Amino acid sequence: MSDTPPVIQIKNLHKSFGQLEVLKGVDITAHRGDVVSLIGSSGSGKSTLLRCCNLLEDSQQGEILFKGEPVAWKGEHHGRRPADPKQVLRIRTNLSMVFQQFNLWAHMTILQNVMEAPVTVLGRDKAEVEESARKYLHQVGIGDKCDVYPAQLSGGQQQRAAIARGLCMEPEALLFDEPTSALDPELEQEVIKVIKDLAAEGRTMIIVTHDMKMAADISSHVVFLHQGLIEEEGSPDALFGAPKSERLQGFLSATQAA
Repeated sequence: MSDTPPVIQIKNLHKSFGQLEVLKGVDITAHRGDVVSLIGSSGSGKSTLLRCCNLLEDSQQGEILFKGEPVAWKGEHHGRRPADPKQVLRIRTNLSMVFQQFNLWAHMTILQNVMEAPVTVLGRDKAEVEESARKYLHQVGIGDKCDVYPAQLSGGQQQRAAIARGLCMEPEALLFDEPTSALDPELEQEVIKVIKDLAAEGRTMIIVTHDMKMAADISSHVVFLHQGLIEEEGSPDALFGAPKSERLQGFLSATQAA
C-alpha cells in the first residue's frame, strides 16, 4: 500500500432522519483504483451512506476525509453542517455521482448534458470540454447520440450518458447509486459492461448495487450493510464464497432465489 491517503475515508459515520437512525457508526475506505461495492437489503443505509459521502446529506457524527483532507463542520448533531461551501464544491465535483434515475436535462441534447457542469461549474474552456465530452460518449458506446435528446434514448443509453457526464468532470472517484436497478435486464447489461470497463481502467468507484454478480466480478472490496451497521466486509471471494454471518448468508440466499 502506498503512502498516498485514501481518495475517500469515512470514520464512525452516523446519520438520522428525525428519530430514525439510518447509519449507526460506519467506516469505509476507498484508495485510488479501489472498487468498493455496498450491498444489503433495502433500508440498510447504502444510498444514504453514498449521499453523505458526496455531502448531499449532512451527517450528525463522524469524519469524512477526501484525499486526507477532513470535511470542516460547524454545529453539532442535527444542527451539524459543512462549514466551508468552497470545500463542499471542490469535494463534490471530484466525486461524480451517477444516480438510479439518470437526472438528465430533458431540454438539452446529450452532448449539452455532458458539457454543462464542466463549463458552468468548473469554468473550463468550452471547446476542450466538448472534445472530452465526445470522447467519453464514444467510450460508453453512444458517440453517435450527441445531438439527440434524452427522451429519444433507451434507459440504458440514458444511464450511459449519465456516466459520461460524470466522467467529463474528470473526478477522483465515481459514486454509483443503484445504476442498473431502473433498467430492463437487457439494458442493464449495457451499463454493467461500461462499469466493468471503468473498473478495468483502474477508476476509483463506490457502487451501491443489488447486482451480486457485478459486485463479485468487479469489486476489490465488498461491504454488507445491515440496519445501518457493517455486518461483514472483505474481498468478493470471501463474502460471496464463504460468508461468515448468518444475516449475509440469508441475504445472499434470498437474492439467488429472487
